[in-house]
Amino acid sequence: MTSLVKQLWNSPMGIKTTHFWGPVANWGFVLAGLWDLNKDPENVSGAMTTALCVYSGLFMRFAWRVKPRNYLLLVCHMANETVQLYHLQRKIRYELNKKEKKKEAIPA
Repeated sequence: MTSLVKQLWNSPMGIKTTHFWGPVANWGFVLAGLWDLNKDPENVSGAMTTALCVYSGLFMRFAWRVKPRNYLLLVCHMANETVQLYHLQRKIRYELNKKEKKKEAIPA
């Protein structure tokens, strides 16, 4: 193996550690969120989306505070936070529009 490959292999953040595989697995959340971007906001779960926002927020802090810093995990959760906040605002706008339409439909 070359020197660089050996260094990456034996790194505390290397491919044979959970510091690498944890973030790789977490990219599934981001991909699922991106997959749902064009779906109807009626199908977005406000509770689950909020939970994922809190989860990613906590793990962004963890990724920053852990030694050595886990930048891969940080970026993964930053991406997930962005996607989930977008879904959350879609859900809130949908619910507010639904309430407005109900008010308009009720005759005075």
